[in-house]
Amino acid sequence: MKKYIYKDLSGEDIKALIKRPKMDFASVFGQVQPILDDVEKNGDAAIKSYTKKFDGVSLQSVALNPDSVTVSLKPEIQTAIDKASENIYRFHREQFAMELEVETMNGVICKRVAKPIERVGLYIPGGTAPLPSTTMMLGIPAMIAGCKTIVIATPPDKDGNVPESVLYIAQKVGAKTVLKAGGAQAIAAMAYGTESIPKVDKIFGPGNQYVTAAKMVLQNSEAMVSIDMPAGPSEVLVITDNTSDPEFIAADLLSQAEHGSDSQVVLVVTEDTDLEAINAATQQQLEKLPRKEFATKALEKSFTVVVGNSEQAMEFSNQYAPEHLIINTKDEDKLAEKVTNAGSVFIGQWTPESMGDYASGTNHTLPTYGYARMYSGVSLNSFQKFITMQKITEEGLKNLGPTVETLADVEGLHAHKNAVSLRLKKLGKKS
Repeated sequence: MKKYIYKDLSGEDIKALIKRPKMDFASVFGQVQPILDDVEKNGDAAIKSYTKKFDGVSLQSVALNPDSVTVSLKPEIQTAIDKASENIYRFHREQFAMELEVETMNGVICKRVAKPIERVGLYIPGGTAPLPSTTMMLGIPAMIAGCKTIVIATPPDKDGNVPESVLYIAQKVGAKTVLKAGGAQAIAAMAYGTESIPKVDKIFGPGNQYVTAAKMVLQNSEAMVSIDMPAGPSEVLVITDNTSDPEFIAADLLSQAEHGSDSQVVLVVTEDTDLEAINAATQQQLEKLPRKEFATKALEKSFTVVVGNSEQAMEFSNQYAPEHLIINTKDEDKLAEKVTNAGSVFIGQWTPESMGDYASGTNHTLPTYGYARMYSGVSLNSFQKFITMQKITEEGLKNLGPTVETLADVEGLHAHKNAVSLRLKKLGKKS
């Protein structure tokens, strides 16, 4: 990992450091658009065709109802899913907002109520291993919010089957449709709807550049669908000082690096930190990783920033705006209070990112690529929409009506003014 001294960096240097690798979406959009068009036109047949082409799998049917499958998980796997689900449920259930009602002035009552997004699509990446964790992170808040239609899309294995762990969670959250496909074709199927797949109103979930491009294109199309957030490669920033265990820091860096060769790994250390010990522990642990190749490539593009104190560390972190932020220092709680830009924060030596990724209760679907400056991670609110309501009494109309008449007059919207004036005249005659 390349090393930089914070005090020697200019503003332009820092700007270059916090900039993520450029994603060439222009060319990807061009590859994705024909797939989206084909699925819109040909539905299930297009999904089967692309699943055969890209995954080498011949599907008899593109979808299944998880309730039609008898799932038989190993007891330890089922227990782990159940325990993680309970924690995720507890944390997200508490996010229900109280109905807001305010009488802004006498006779003028304003309310805000939460309603579930009726139809949601949850994209669960496949690849080298099933991802029950992402299925829980997206499915549980959708269930709590009360979404009527939950569609889960995930790539099938070589035999055309969906992992049992994903099906088990699909049953728990009440999903009735599992789409056995991945990639842009799966996103298109959920956005447009097909013979077997219900159309959804919002799509959630991480994916590769083709999945991300498909989501971005479709949210700006006639498909009338929204997405959770933009996404880029996964990333972590670790802040540490001389009080931390080098083996813990190394493990945290590698747990992110093993995601893929494009993962972003940043280490921020104070001057008194034993950086050599951290590097040695990282190399030692790296040699034992099954995904060593991915982690090695990620580390080659990663870097270390040496700061004078923890305040400078937090200053740099807030500029970088990491997806995951680990604070492992002697003043960890104080530093955590100064976080302004991060997807999710892990505080103290006993809080590895892995806990939030799987089972502590917080959501692991988070903004990457610096989007933590303006986006939040997935929460219960992500599956809801908020509707405002108002009711004006006779007294309220008398109190506020003249104000609205004046403002409508200023804007030259005379019908707006008249809607109030007519009512005021009626009230005058009535009184």
